[in-house]
Amino acid sequence: MSFDDFGLNESILKAVRESGYETPTPIQEQAIPVALMGRDILGCAQTGTGKTASFTLPMIEALSTGRSRARMPRALILEPTRELAAQVADNFEKYGKYLKLTHALLIGGEFMSEQMKTLERGVDVLIATPGRLIDMYERGKIMMSDVKIFVIDEADRMLDMGFIPDVEKIAGLLPPLRQTMLFSATMPKEIKRLADSFLMNPKSISVAPPASPAETVEQKKVLCSSRDKRRILREIMAGETIDNAIVFCNRKRDVDVLVKSLLTHDINAAALHGDMVQYKRMETLDRFKKGEVDILVASDVAARGLDIVTVSHVFNFDVPYHADDYIHRIGRTGRAGRSGKSYTLVTPEDAKSIGAIEHLIRREIPELTVAGSEAAADEPSEAANDDRPRRRRGGRSAKAEAPAAGSRGRSRRSDASNETAEETVEAAETLSDKPEPRKRPAASRARTDNSRARGGDDNRRRRNPRTEDAADIPGPQSFGEDNTPAFLLRPLKKAASA
Repeated sequence: MSFDDFGLNESILKAVRESGYETPTPIQEQAIPVALMGRDILGCAQTGTGKTASFTLPMIEALSTGRSRARMPRALILEPTRELAAQVADNFEKYGKYLKLTHALLIGGEFMSEQMKTLERGVDVLIATPGRLIDMYERGKIMMSDVKIFVIDEADRMLDMGFIPDVEKIAGLLPPLRQTMLFSATMPKEIKRLADSFLMNPKSISVAPPASPAETVEQKKVLCSSRDKRRILREIMAGETIDNAIVFCNRKRDVDVLVKSLLTHDINAAALHGDMVQYKRMETLDRFKKGEVDILVASDVAARGLDIVTVSHVFNFDVPYHADDYIHRIGRTGRAGRSGKSYTLVTPEDAKSIGAIEHLIRREIPELTVAGSEAAADEPSEAANDDRPRRRRGGRSAKAEAPAAGSRGRSRRSDASNETAEETVEAAETLSDKPEPRKRPAASRARTDNSRARGGDDNRRRRNPRTEDAADIPGPQSFGEDNTPAFLLRPLKKAASA
């Protein structure tokens, strides 16, 4: 079967052929004919199977006749993230370039004034994230009464990010007579409930078992310790022919640390995470697509929706917290029928998470042995000590262990002095991540030293709650020659002077 069999407009077919596509993917083969009929669709397919074209091509065909009015879009596409919304906008431009259709990208991080001007001119397709769309509607800058086609993309990601209430609110603003298409990589109960409330007699389309990774991706896991992860990552990269790759970290801070480490070793890398301003994120993605950046180190903000066919490798520097995220991460490679590879670095602390992933995908991920990783993986206690400061409760056992901890610190420093320049840099980076021990304020230390100098009796007097200032307490020097206390002598002297 080819795209010509769908009966699409010749202008659309021309754009598809110029994009290099000749044969539709399974999800496209089943969804496009149904969408062209105007029926609601509930689509479930793994990431990287061509879901975006499944709704953009029929949408362009349906909107090729007619004209939009100011502030009244004719089609609405909801996306969970800015990057995914921008990706869909790129697809719309690519497939609809020979038709006089307009679209607008309504996402956060962009100037609202420019978006308002675009809406005033009128757009056929509005591609938006839920938050910015609701903001614009409440300002009276957009009306939903003319929406004929409504698409909810990556519905399970909407659920994970807490956008379902916003999606329900937006759906309530749309006219009841419309075509609705909901696409999701997984189908949890909440998404099924959402589909039942939004869709009318939908056609259910599923081209792969839910939560299954693409068969074109070769998966490997590497057992290692936390302290060796950067070194092992570089060794794997050195042994692979990489067009470009994405490295995923769980925390934004680790993204920046890892990028600095890779740049130190002359590896062309750049960071992408949610704390970056929007224009910087878009600029980094554009450089990655153009091949100006070889390695993109990202948080899960990039796990879905990045349709970059040339990504040959995915590295999970951290095992994802949620098993579903593993599927979406490795789905960035092996797209459009191409082959890809994924490597996951697993520490002893990740045993539960990697077990959940293997249970979800119903298979055991093959293990890859890298030089130096076996010994590190066999010492989980040392790995835990290297990455996390140990907290000891007070008591005899804690005091007994203190010298041993000090000796381990001294041995680690002596080992670091014998390392090569590369490993010394890594050791410094790892140690810099540890929190410094808390120090008491200088004033507190001074009071403690003074109290020790004055002796035990003075300390007992300072603990008297009725005494505000220890300096006012008469000491041994306050007694007279006849051993009469000074506080009895003062009134007598005052009376004599009077």
